[in-house]
Amino acid sequence: MSRIGQKPVIIPKGVKIAISDKVANIEGPKGKLIQTFSPLIDIQVEGSHIKVTRKSDTKIAKSLHGLTRALIANMICGVTEGYSKELEVVGIGFRAEIKGKKLTMYLGFSHSVEYPIPNDINITTPKPQTIIISGIDKQRVGEIAAQIRAIFPPEPYKGKGIRYKGEYVKKKIGKAATK
Repeated sequence: MSRIGQKPVIIPKGVKIAISDKVANIEGPKGKLIQTFSPLIDIQVEGSHIKVTRKSDTKIAKSLHGLTRALIANMICGVTEGYSKELEVVGIGFRAEIKGKKLTMYLGFSHSVEYPIPNDINITTPKPQTIIISGIDKQRVGEIAAQIRAIFPPEPYKGKGIRYKGEYVKKKIGKAATK
């Protein structure tokens, strides 16, 4: 039995939920999210709670039980509070800035790297070495953060690159130190 799937999801005030044909529409103060779920899972709104149950005890239904509950909880949290990820740009002369609808990064290449900002995501650079990505969809915020990090992932010799805030990069000793 899924321990996460058994817990009911509490609906905070100001959040409207409509579930029909395995499609959940959740609307809150920050925006609206729509998600389609598997027909193996039943979702019922009971007063101020959402209860997620599965129709059978197959392996797939068991794995989708906790996942569905977690996705609904993430959607509710997103439309009320929102999500954000913070990236650090580490390196001498490395910096990032917003120019119009593009994130422009100077990462030691012979050219600047431009990343177009999607409409559903907010990207800010309070400092030249800090990038903050925020939005209401947890999956989308994580995906955009991973795409920006993949432009120049942190390298293990000098530690230069784009990393998540608080990420530890284990440094390797260089070729000269082995002699």
